[in-house]
Amino acid sequence: MTGRADVLVTAEALADSLAAGAAVTLLDVRWTLSEPDGRALYLRGHLPGAVYVSLEDDLTDHAVAGRGRHPLPSGAALQAAARRWGVRSGIPVVVYDDWNRAGSARAWWVLTAAGIADVRILDGGLSAWQASGGAIEAGPVDPTPGDVTVRHDDLYTGALSTLTADEVGHRRLLDARAPERFRGEVEPVDPVAGHIPGAQNLPSTALLGGDGAFVADAALDELLGECGIGPDESIGVYCGSGITAAVAVAALTATGRDAALFPGSWSQWCSDPNRPVARGQ
Repeated sequence: MTGRADVLVTAEALADSLAAGAAVTLLDVRWTLSEPDGRALYLRGHLPGAVYVSLEDDLTDHAVAGRGRHPLPSGAALQAAARRWGVRSGIPVVVYDDWNRAGSARAWWVLTAAGIADVRILDGGLSAWQASGGAIEAGPVDPTPGDVTVRHDDLYTGALSTLTADEVGHRRLLDARAPERFRGEVEPVDPVAGHIPGAQNLPSTALLGGDGAFVADAALDELLGECGIGPDESIGVYCGSGITAAVAVAALTATGRDAALFPGSWSQWCSDPNRPVARGQ
């Protein structure tokens, strides 16, 4: 069964591995809704040796139609990008970001779904690394090209569970967006406000502590209990376009729960006028 150490790594544990001379590929995935291109922030300061990864360019295929605002990339495109980042077979990968684990969770989900082994999220992100005394360096990194092989070309049917719009009703469904977006009071991005009928709201930010690290297993169990979800239920998760929902999938997977991502999320659901929309709590 998958556990916390299979999904997350602490700043202290990462520092110990690097100090011991272990080979680790570090990927910096800066991304926010307001500033999706994090390259400038990366260049100002990043973990030593970390390579910048563009969520918009490398972890999304915007040429795909009908699958929401952030369609998944193909395995072939991802393999080319991963080799460009220096990802190598048999070498662990650690992904990190500086905003609510959104970029790193997306990278973790995409790389794992593609069949790349031993990918973990830096728990607490860049701030946890700095708080632990970790060094920061500026400027670009030009890695040696990697040799990793992606096993799944279609990530929608890859190594991690996904849901289509027609399948979301088969699981207990969590909406990882902010409460006001879930209730349909505001919708800053998509053309329709509201949520998928039957979904329960569990914002991805509620899964993180004040330090940005994932909450403990017991705290997650309590949050799920408040949503009426028992310990053995299969869970589906969506958000606006499949980004912050990956934070929830990572949290659930780290506790050994069965969690599936609806990659197209609300942006795909609400694009079809024939699909029902719920509003309110």
